[in-house]
Amino acid sequence: METAELLAHPVRLRIVHALRGGREMTTADLVERLPDVSKATVYRHIDLLSNGGVLEVAAERRVRGAVERRYRLRQDRASISAAAAAGLTTEDHRRAFTIAMTALTAEFGAYLDRPGADPARDLVGYRQHAVWLSPGELVELISELRAAILPRLTQDPAPGRAQYLLSPILFPIGDAPAEP
Repeated sequence: METAELLAHPVRLRIVHALRGGREMTTADLVERLPDVSKATVYRHIDLLSNGGVLEVAAERRVRGAVERRYRLRQDRASISAAAAAGLTTEDHRRAFTIAMTALTAEFGAYLDRPGADPARDLVGYRQHAVWLSPGELVELISELRAAILPRLTQDPAPGRAQYLLSPILFPIGDAPAEP
């Protein structure tokens, strides 16, 4: 199964998000992380991601006669290449966006359902801004966003550090005004 196809499911996308940043987790850890998803479903999707090469076994140990595996993300397989994205049809993009929004909605719901969730304290944000940009300004904005985000993507888990889901979404909502 191709990476795009593997990532094209909200539960698999949430598993990938959970393992970002060099995290290693067991299936039990992931079941706990996704409380709204059944254990059998988490196991099935971990198996698909593992067989597809998106996840790899980081460690194994015997626990009460069974083998417990710790999984980690293979960064080189956990995203869709620019070339693959360029080959997507309009319907492929529609489906991918729907899956991303479904995963985002589920993650937000799981966050709100956690004991002690406090969106104000946690600085939760979901604002949308409509901005006018020329093609050059758009490229500049994307470069600035990447420059701000990329260094943070390599940060490891550490005491005092919580994992956040950052989901920049950018698409045109209207055409340029006609020349007067």
